[in-house]
Amino acid sequence: MKIVAAEIDSVGNDIDYSVLSKAGEVSFYKDKITVENAKERLKDVEILCINKSKITTEILDRTPDLKLICEFATGFDNVDIHECAKRGIKVANVAGYSTMSVAQHTFALLFYIMESLKDYDEFVKSGDYAAQEHFCKLDIPFHELDKMTWGIIGMGNIGRKVAQIATSFGAKVIFYSASGRTAHNKEDEAYEMVSFDELLEKSDVLSIHCPLSDKTRNLIDKEALKKMKKTAILINVARGPIVNEEDLTEALLNDEIQGAGLDVLVVEPMKKDSPLLKIQDSKKLFITPHMAWASVEARTRCVHEVLENILAFKRGENRNVINML
Repeated sequence: MKIVAAEIDSVGNDIDYSVLSKAGEVSFYKDKITVENAKERLKDVEILCINKSKITTEILDRTPDLKLICEFATGFDNVDIHECAKRGIKVANVAGYSTMSVAQHTFALLFYIMESLKDYDEFVKSGDYAAQEHFCKLDIPFHELDKMTWGIIGMGNIGRKVAQIATSFGAKVIFYSASGRTAHNKEDEAYEMVSFDELLEKSDVLSIHCPLSDKTRNLIDKEALKKMKKTAILINVARGPIVNEEDLTEALLNDEIQGAGLDVLVVEPMKKDSPLLKIQDSKKLFITPHMAWASVEARTRCVHEVLENILAFKRGENRNVINML
């Protein structure tokens, strides 16, 4: 089988993609598949591996031999899955590969803000600590996570892992079902499912782990932020458009919540005129460039899971296929 693996830079240059060659003859490309290059690159190709390439009807018209599209990701909104289904093209994603990485980064964002780590680090490196007589610095108070209420939006694999870790710190976990489900899995029975308003009102820390959908777009807006505690910290490691960035900026500037840690933004890379750039205080806002998912281990798992999806397809199995007819 002829295979094309595009956008290999999107999973990092330090990851070994050559393992995909176990599944067939692979052509590797660093950039995206586009309408302009699809006919040439995908001639006689049966399997396409991508990350962010937009696979539209126009591209599919240029790839008559395509049988399988494999995502180097969990999300698949970049592919017209309905059109693929009509043409008998299967689409497979990779689920669960980044759970540990995103959960870990959730706490990295929280503690950076909660404990004002940037300020303490700069205090030491500036020489001010060495110049003082006292053995410690106590003018920026911080609190323990123990006994706090941790609210979660989206109790999937990542949300559940964050809940487990938060509980180990002594926090009480509550969650809101963004999908609107009325019952939760047996694994979630240790946690209380609450309404959205109750989640906002009770959470000391509120972390977002749900998919982007019509129900969750702009879920955290001006009205939601006003219902949160003034001491609350918001963490978004899911999808940028779930949080209204203009409303969040105003809430932070007006001290309506204590702080926010973001790994995802509405537009990525960040817009040069993003309202969030008005806030330069890292105690209020800390942003990382969509890298929560990207531990070396997670990215390695991602590539190997894509290989397993291809090998399963060749055996006639529908592993991780999301658009079966």
